[in-house]
Amino acid sequence: MKNVVVFDHPLIHHKMAILRDVNTSSKQFRELVEEIAMLMAFEALRDLPLEEVKVVTPITPCKAKKLAGKKLAVVPILRAGLGMVSGIMSLVPSARVGHIGLFRNPKTLKPETYYCKLPEDSKDRLVILLDPMLATGGSASAAVSYVKEKGCTSIKLMSIIAAPEGLERVTKDHPDISIYTACVDERLNEFGYIVPGLGDAGNRLFGTK
Repeated sequence: MKNVVVFDHPLIHHKMAILRDVNTSSKQFRELVEEIAMLMAFEALRDLPLEEVKVVTPITPCKAKKLAGKKLAVVPILRAGLGMVSGIMSLVPSARVGHIGLFRNPKTLKPETYYCKLPEDSKDRLVILLDPMLATGGSASAAVSYVKEKGCTSIKLMSIIAAPEGLERVTKDHPDISIYTACVDERLNEFGYIVPGLGDAGNRLFGTK
């Protein structure tokens, strides 16, 4: 699909195999999610602009490159998205962090926002939305719509696992954003879970049921 990047890296494949395993502990699961998010961020942030600067090494002055002031906002979709934050922040510690909480309205069955806290200048930042599981795509699409309503125009979505149905939904609703995922699984089952997937990412991250 246009604007969808699916990773094909040996380290990501290896870590995904352990992440999926039902016997992987919550501690291991959290660490793996952080590591995979960090590896994905290398590619997702590939197009950050650079500027030439002059630095003085212990030997001699030289020209080097630094980020050209492009500001970032890392915004996890609660609660599972929280597991991806540390991996990205270890690469870009100056990024600001926002949060979006969504729930499904029992009457309309549509996602609604119950909590949102974004950096004040988020409309001037590249917003990286984080959601480990892109299943139906409803929540992710709603989160993208919400940050757009706040004036954000530069948006990327990072998901560790995506279902074809979720990718189709988000790319249809928001053809202007890029989506990064470590793998695309087969399908959704009758309960809306990704197959083969890895279960409920939030429960496995935090040791809940």
